[in-house]
Amino acid sequence: MTEPPQTATQHAFIALAPPDHAKDELAHALRPAYAACPDLRWNRIEDWHITLAFLGELPVHTVQRLRSPLADLAGSLPRLELALLGGGHFDERVLWSGIEGDLDQLHELAEAVRTRVRDCDVAFAERPLRPHLTLARARRYDNTSVTAAAASLDGFTGRPWHTERLHLVGSTTRGHPGPRRYQDIDAWTLITGHRRSDPNPPHQDGAGPAMTPARPHAP
Repeated sequence: MTEPPQTATQHAFIALAPPDHAKDELAHALRPAYAACPDLRWNRIEDWHITLAFLGELPVHTVQRLRSPLADLAGSLPRLELALLGGGHFDERVLWSGIEGDLDQLHELAEAVRTRVRDCDVAFAERPLRPHLTLARARRYDNTSVTAAAASLDGFTGRPWHTERLHLVGSTTRGHPGPRRYQDIDAWTLITGHRRSDPNPPHQDGAGPAMTPARPHAP
């Protein structure tokens, strides 16, 4: 008796991505860590992102069903000003770089994205938003490289940048040979213009209000 074919599945998430110049700045700052910690499992630079909603393993047709609702949502989302800030780790196992800037608006944007996913009757893990870029993971036997790499980013502050697109990202399908790879399924331009007007007026010298840094906490 022939077994029915399994439904193709893939990991998926919805995210923002830093522009190339911001990633280049961080990659430059990471050069000492790349050289000193070659055993870390470094993420590809093109995979650096700020996850807004991690959807987990879903049927490919379910992921595709999100494209139209997310495209519609992106047209109502504001651009935000963000910047990369320093480094840290989760339990000495996962290396990250932090995010600063329009953090309140970032949380609002993430909730809007998650609400749209819920409205599509797609179940996903409701993890608290901890804005960061995941950079590397330690191998099982390595208990020191992540903390050393995080220390190498002390004092790093990237130039501010504006979010441009909302990304729906998917992995290669389950059972695909070789390592799991991620790529955009689709991406949509956010509305033109910056975030809503700041209730605090700018300083007399023209400088805007200081950014508030975000330091993720271990899950």
